[in-house]
Amino acid sequence: MQVSHLPYCYFEGEIIPIEDAKVSIATHALQYGTGVFAGIRGYLDRDGSTINIFRLRDHMTRFSQSAGLIKIDLGVDIDGLCEIAVELTRRNAPTSNIYFRPYAYKSGLDLGPTLRGVDNNFAIYLLPLDNYYSAEDGLSVMVSSWSRIQDNAIPARGKISGAYINSAITKDEAVEYGFDDAILLNSRGKVSEGSACNMMLVRRGVLITPPVTADILEGITRRSVLQIARDAGIAVEEREVDRTELYVADEIFFCGTGVQVTPVTKIDRRPVGNGKVGPITSRIQRTFFDTVQGKTAEYREWLTPVAIEAAVAAD
Repeated sequence: MQVSHLPYCYFEGEIIPIEDAKVSIATHALQYGTGVFAGIRGYLDRDGSTINIFRLRDHMTRFSQSAGLIKIDLGVDIDGLCEIAVELTRRNAPTSNIYFRPYAYKSGLDLGPTLRGVDNNFAIYLLPLDNYYSAEDGLSVMVSSWSRIQDNAIPARGKISGAYINSAITKDEAVEYGFDDAILLNSRGKVSEGSACNMMLVRRGVLITPPVTADILEGITRRSVLQIARDAGIAVEEREVDRTELYVADEIFFCGTGVQVTPVTKIDRRPVGNGKVGPITSRIQRTFFDTVQGKTAEYREWLTPVAIEAAVAAD
């Protein structure tokens, strides 16, 4: 997916034009994958002049925790990270849905795969982004032949940039076999997550999702979906899931910053349920989008609104 980035980014301590943000080919993170990232969505409010940043503080908290896993000191607290994101939104004045990519990395030119003593830095850039998938009738996915990385090998609950080769080879395999995406099993043969997203299924009216101990990313959209479901009176179970449960599920959907809430209607060329988007998936999806687009006051605490027109006028 090729995209055009918005003109201003935060790079090594200041907001600059994105074309001026450059690193050396010898940068440690480029050589060894010693970086962490976050993905954050901003939605154009129905008023047309406000960007609603979704769960900004939660994302920046996880970003900071991911950095700590590989000994990166950001030098900025959570409030400071949020302030940078808000100021970047104002400076870029987007007129559509956007995506934030904070990236912290080992910026030293040291030779050797180590963490201690290597210089750190971080950047944040923005790009326009609407729906990651456009399949309204649901995705067709496969159970991958690849396994999800183990947390005791590479921290699965952190967004470690080098670890995403696991996602890349999984997604590539699925697309080459004619599927939209894939679901990975962990080393114990239990369902873990999608190639780069969490997954949920519905059986007999119960929403089921693998636990945080299943080598999954502790997703922020996942957490939001679980709260939406519980508040709506939908029974929820966080437990290990067998592969064959996917074949007898009534509904399956992916959730995450990129995929948002996206239904899966085929798995390994078998229909999920009746092969159509199910009622619980539809209900959660509707509540999610009504929330981020400012159509309802419910869960408004999840949003950081940034007024764009006022920012442009002030500049």
